[in-house]
Amino acid sequence: MIRLENLTKKYGEYTAVSNLSLSIPKGEIFGFIGPNGAGKTTTIKMMGGIMDPTSGSIDICGISMQDEPEKAKKNIGFIPDRPYLYEKLTGKEFLRFIGNLYGVDNRSFTAKAEEKLSMFSILAWADELIESYSHGMKQRLVMAAALLHDPEVIIVDEPMVGLDPVAVRMVKDLFKHLSAQGLTIFMSTHTLKVAEDVCDRIGIINKGILIALGTPLELRGKTDLLNADLEDVFIKLTS
Repeated sequence: MIRLENLTKKYGEYTAVSNLSLSIPKGEIFGFIGPNGAGKTTTIKMMGGIMDPTSGSIDICGISMQDEPEKAKKNIGFIPDRPYLYEKLTGKEFLRFIGNLYGVDNRSFTAKAEEKLSMFSILAWADELIESYSHGMKQRLVMAAALLHDPEVIIVDEPMVGLDPVAVRMVKDLFKHLSAQGLTIFMSTHTLKVAEDVCDRIGIINKGILIALGTPLELRGKTDLLNADLEDVFIKLTS
């Protein structure tokens, strides 16, 4: 569902991402972790079609992001780390705006919008202005919007920022549910416990280079820290 081949992004002499190759199958929850400045957000922006790579290729559901960007993006639900919201719209109006961008059929919009708002426990706020939402509610609204057009791939940068423990549990359970339905989830996060809890495989990037890839158990084996948590493994591999 997601294939990155020798993906590279340079800014002048500085290489933010270097020859990154990954293949992520249908239904997998893939965690992408690394220190600040390692290249995580740059990778996600290239995958979402927001930024062009210097070289390499990105395929989403077998569609080239470089050759057919609009077609590739229709298969993606994109959740950035710092989403922009039109705060003078209501939650439902914002979903209508997003639905129009993705060509969601008007006849099915209301049912889809209510389903997604209910999924994130904000249906009661559907007709309230977004400016009245808490930070966590805004984050949940962005997630609802990303799922509105029933994408096959979800790309999410720091999904748990600003969420309370109840909302974190809700999102973790939702990701597992979506994965079981066949959605592919690419998730960048600093919350290593979340990555350990929900991800099938994890890639660790450092200074733009993928330095480790595998299940949490396989990553422990690479460091001989078989009884350690992911935080200890991460620190050993990136220090």
